[in-house]
Amino acid sequence: MNGSGVAVGVRAAMVVGVALVLGGCMATAPTMGDTRAKTAATGAAAGSTAENANPDMERCTESLGTVALVEDQGSSWYADLRSHKLQSTIPVLRMLVQQSNCFVVVERGVAMRNMRQERGLEESGELRKNSNFGKGQMVAADYTMSPSVTFSEKDTGGLRGLVGGRVGSVISAVGGSMKFNDASTMLTLIDNRSGVQLAAAEGSSSNIDFGVLAGAYKGAAVGVGAYGNTPQGKVVVAAFADSYNQMVRAVRNYKAQEVRGGLGTGGRLGVQGGSTPQR
Repeated sequence: MNGSGVAVGVRAAMVVGVALVLGGCMATAPTMGDTRAKTAATGAAAGSTAENANPDMERCTESLGTVALVEDQGSSWYADLRSHKLQSTIPVLRMLVQQSNCFVVVERGVAMRNMRQERGLEESGELRKNSNFGKGQMVAADYTMSPSVTFSEKDTGGLRGLVGGRVGSVISAVGGSMKFNDASTMLTLIDNRSGVQLAAAEGSSSNIDFGVLAGAYKGAAVGVGAYGNTPQGKVVVAAFADSYNQMVRAVRNYKAQEVRGGLGTGGRLGVQGGSTPQR
């Protein structure tokens, strides 16, 4: 290892040490709009308007229908997210979908309780006249979109190979390890009237989190408990953004599948002695 490499490693170790010493007695003021807490899902959506959206996300000039987003919270992948202190994927996906303008999002989640509550107040006579919470106003969900995480892993490796020799060992000893985060996700789109799967898309993402070393260089404190401030959370969001982009590209060129004789009328793979002949 040459002299310049040793010098770089020593400076890195000193920065880490200072960060660890000062971390317990100093804090910076919160920064609104801090880019270090952002994910692939950024900005806002209002109607068909998107503000500060990720420029890499796909957009549609017209919406294809209404969609409800539903996740299987009893699945193993959801439990795995919870183990990393990551919560529901639905809020992030809802914003991505609305920003794209490809579908109109309708509520079928927790807020439905509040919607029913307002209607109950209307029926009880407690609301003011002309509150207009009568029947027949809710919009049907044409489609259901379901997310799933098919693969998510965090691996670790020391910095000895990166920095070299004893300096690398010193940095590793104070917590400067590389963490490789990978995620693969799926989105499926179901037609609510027929139950037919219309589209499915896989997405993936990965990054390298340099742990305390990177945090010391950037002056960033890595928090726990949200998609925006953990490396693994950001990777999951990026993978879902990739999944959604893939789906939008596919549905733009959508062509309905056809079965000779019609869908659900027995299919073409008849069996001997069965009521449906081979077609």
